[in-house]
Amino acid sequence: MARLERLIDKMEDELPPLRRFILAGGAPAGAALHVARTVCRRAERRIVALDPPVDPVLLRYVNRLSDLLFVLARVANHRAGVPEIEW
Repeated sequence: MARLERLIDKMEDELPPLRRFILAGGAPAGAALHVARTVCRRAERRIVALDPPVDPVLLRYVNRLSDLLFVLARVANHRAGVPEIEW
């Protein structure tokens, strides 16, 4: 988990701070990463609903993985010169 956190922090250093919600999309790579993030979030919701419950470490990992995918989508769009659309 610490590795994910470090990677998120490293990638965020390249980005302007978020001030508002941004719409998913952008360059092909950024859009694909946004789709991957939504799939990861869907998996997270299904993991929460499992009975019996799973190890909480798994849930935290999937949550942070989706955060990493979000940051990677922002980085991909930033590097491609595609502006973020705020909502």
